[in-house]
Amino acid sequence: MVNGTVKWFNDAKGFGFIEPEGGGEDVFAHFSAILMDGFRTLKQGARVSFELVDGPKGKLAQNIAPLESRADPAAVRAPANDRELAAGH
Repeated sequence: MVNGTVKWFNDAKGFGFIEPEGGGEDVFAHFSAILMDGFRTLKQGARVSFELVDGPKGKLAQNIAPLESRADPAAVRAPANDRELAAGH
């Protein structure tokens, strides 16, 4: 497995590129190679691991998996009201 950083990813077109750690040419990333449930996308700047394979037009990423934990502090829902806050929910 190789680690890298998402350079950019276009949700509408379903592809983007990953910059591998240690340099080298950017690697093509297609949404179908992303290992996640639901809508498969990559955020610019996110660290990922992937398998590097040769494709017809250059390097391709397969089995792309985010390296950051899913418990992103920015994604944590704030309590809806004081009652939830007091109840610890």
